[in-house]
Amino acid sequence: MTSGDLHLILASCAGIALSIWLIARIGFHPFFGLLCGALAIGVLAGLGPAPTVAAIEKGFGDILGGTGLVVALGLGLGTILQISGGAQALAGAIFRRTGERHAALGALAAALLLGLPLFFETGVVLLLPIIAAGIPAGDDRRRLTVMLSALAGLSVLHALLPPHPGPLVAAGILQAPVGAIIPIGLLAAIPTALVAGPLLARLTTHHVGPTDPPILIQPESAQASAARASVALLFPVVLIASGAVVRATIPGGGDAAAASGLPGVLLALADPVTALLLANLLALALLFPRRIGEKALHENIWAEAVRPAAGIVLSIGAGGSLKQVLVGAGLPQVFGKLADTQIASPLVIAWLVAAAIRVATGSATVATITAAGIMSSVVAGSAIPAYWFVLAIGTGSVFLSHVNDPGFWLVRGYLGTSVADTLRLWSTLETVIAVFGLLMVLLLHYASTLI
Repeated sequence: MTSGDLHLILASCAGIALSIWLIARIGFHPFFGLLCGALAIGVLAGLGPAPTVAAIEKGFGDILGGTGLVVALGLGLGTILQISGGAQALAGAIFRRTGERHAALGALAAALLLGLPLFFETGVVLLLPIIAAGIPAGDDRRRLTVMLSALAGLSVLHALLPPHPGPLVAAGILQAPVGAIIPIGLLAAIPTALVAGPLLARLTTHHVGPTDPPILIQPESAQASAARASVALLFPVVLIASGAVVRATIPGGGDAAAASGLPGVLLALADPVTALLLANLLALALLFPRRIGEKALHENIWAEAVRPAAGIVLSIGAGGSLKQVLVGAGLPQVFGKLADTQIASPLVIAWLVAAAIRVATGSATVATITAAGIMSSVVAGSAIPAYWFVLAIGTGSVFLSHVNDPGFWLVRGYLGTSVADTLRLWSTLETVIAVFGLLMVLLLHYASTLI
């Protein structure tokens, strides 16, 4: 490692530390604190004023172009479900089947079932309001335990299983068969989610301060039926899943399907933004059939949805800015040099590279794709099948989510916790997924060598 590499690492650490200090100790809004940190990293790393500003703008725009729309439309759907009473009806139906004692396991199971075809952000905005609505007000610890269990399920799927973008693209880069990744990924994902979700939450939720989630809205009318609410909730899940099936079954993937009539239409409808927009319209028709033309209803829905959306979306965008400055400064390439070392098993090296890029950039998808590219020559010369590397990289890609991760601010907005408590709850959860998930991958790989 050169002196320039060390300088870049120190500059990155200083900028991230500045963001944490401004937000957690001084009380700056995350949007402002993260932008200050991004600017400081660009200056300290020698990126230059103009490239730093360009990276900040690009990172902000890129993340809001997709995630921002998903968050806004997801909040809209969640608000419709809550104002109509559908969220409460759905939550009651889930928890009646699991019982109060096993509510966390029910939330985890729902996340694993619904989250398979969904991007992480889409799963969060669809599922967490439903989960939170079923927990009595004032029982903060139980609510956090149940919500963290759902988050654990969504996160392990995002890290390990196609059609989530990270493992899917990594499989393409490393030429690994998706058909082998899915079953092995499930074997690693389920025990990892159990440990990082219900079991870990029993420990981390102790001594967490009072929470004030902005997503809990009291119904303004009689409770809607759980059946109608479930149709509105599952509609975007089915659409997005259909898109994943089209991409997986048509030769050439999405590009070929886009030019082939009906499959192309399905792909357009399966885009998370389109699916959520249609789900909002369907939810209005199902849950407010006689009031769909009332202007006051629509004003109330979006007033409630926009209130939390503003802070969450701005924080996510600023997290994207901080990530882009780190990428522009060249930090992923510095950590990529780990791949040239011989300090451990190639699978552990792959995990370390992904984890280092994740901590530096804040993006699990960027960490997965970048680490796959860095490790491609190692994988080509290794006797270990490529799909094991995809899984090892996937677990490393979620290591230690913190303030440069847009998902950190999305989760914080839904949990309603302070920055310090979010670090304790969410960052610990992600770290346990990364470490325990790697252990599961190594164990399964070792078992496969004995067969």
